[in-house]
Amino acid sequence: MRLDKFLKVSRIIKRRTVAKDVSDQGRVWINGREAKPSNTVKPGDELKIQFGQKFVTVRVERLAESTRKDEAEQLYTVLAEEAIPRTDPLNW
Repeated sequence: MRLDKFLKVSRIIKRRTVAKDVSDQGRVWINGREAKPSNTVKPGDELKIQFGQKFVTVRVERLAESTRKDEAEQLYTVLAEEAIPRTDPLNW
């Protein structure tokens, strides 16, 4: 399944166009490699996604062409959420 479609179907990102834009900006990695929207995602892959000032790492558990809202979280497992360290010298 395409990365942008998985991000949308799993509801990690709500709209496919936004998922495509985030991938195009270099804010998504699959198994440590920068990913494009058309990259293939399969169960077992680890995705690292930059959301604003944090990274979220998830493992793909299964794929589905469509899901209901209450089933979407079963497609992935959140492995880590980490804040991006600020480089502002005034932020002690």
